[in-house]
Amino acid sequence: MIEITEIQYEYALARIEELLPLVDNSTPANERNAVELSIMSEVVIAYEKEHFPIEKPTIAQLIELALEEANMSQKQLANEIGVSPSRINDYLSGRAEPTLKVAKSLCKVLSINPAAMLGM
Repeated sequence: MIEITEIQYEYALARIEELLPLVDNSTPANERNAVELSIMSEVVIAYEKEHFPIEKPTIAQLIELALEEANMSQKQLANEIGVSPSRINDYLSGRAEPTLKVAKSLCKVLSINPAAMLGM
């Protein structure tokens, strides 16, 4: 793999900003600007993957975010999935992890991707 420097990364970011207005969905993939945009994007992706990796969210983070998005309280969630509100608090604080049965209910009620819940 080629090592991408910060200077190259910064250049690619700037070039992407210049190319974006010139390329849209109707631009042929082999058009010069579209090709360059693709290459610059790959440079940025490779650099960011190396220098700014995104960690997988914890179960607690998944539940917390899903609760916010659903505009649901911990008590409401507890009632929906049949556990105590203190148990929901245990999941959110990281003191406990849900059983597979509870995890399945959490995924269904909060629209969480099961693969994310399993850490995949």
